[in-house]
Amino acid sequence: MCEQVNRMTDEEVMAVLQQTAAIRHGHFQLTSGRHSDTYIQCARVLEHPRLSYRLAQETVARLPQDLAVDLVASPAVGGILFGFVVAAALDKPLIFSERVDGRMALRRSFAVPPGARVLIAEDVVTTGGSVKELEELISDAGGVVAGVVSLIDRGGQPVFSAPFYPLIQLEVPSWSPEMCELCQNGVEIHAPGSRNLAK
Repeated sequence: MCEQVNRMTDEEVMAVLQQTAAIRHGHFQLTSGRHSDTYIQCARVLEHPRLSYRLAQETVARLPQDLAVDLVASPAVGGILFGFVVAAALDKPLIFSERVDGRMALRRSFAVPPGARVLIAEDVVTTGGSVKELEELISDAGGVVAGVVSLIDRGGQPVFSAPFYPLIQLEVPSWSPEMCELCQNGVEIHAPGSRNLAK
């Protein structure tokens, strides 16, 4: 599926996350709407192209050997960089979806050929709401979602149905806003995710 690579252990992947300051602590509103005291800022890893490509190679190397992929797709904005390096590791095209009036859509003349086997690539998955929206777009276009990859699985309950192959899983607690003790204690909250970016 991909060229021979120097394999990475989970410990080496975690070391990369720590060294690039991708793991932040504080009070955060996640893209899913839930709150957490830990935020995974994958952009800090993905600002390093060679390192990002190595992580993508390891992600691809861990996929089932018989998994056929024709196309990689990512939800904007967070998933695009990881999707690009995954597509490079697979030597496949990349498309990405964007929000239009609050809903995911394919723009820029992107299309899913009927019957194409699509691998969705996301940076971090908590519930996978954006992945589910993209999964539905692909299915509506006549494609087949072969699987979902991510740099990090935050340990939530994914709402999408495709097989999930995260590079690494982190058990990071999150709560509904109503149950958040940080909110109750008046700790300032930050929303560093990309869903609320101006259109």
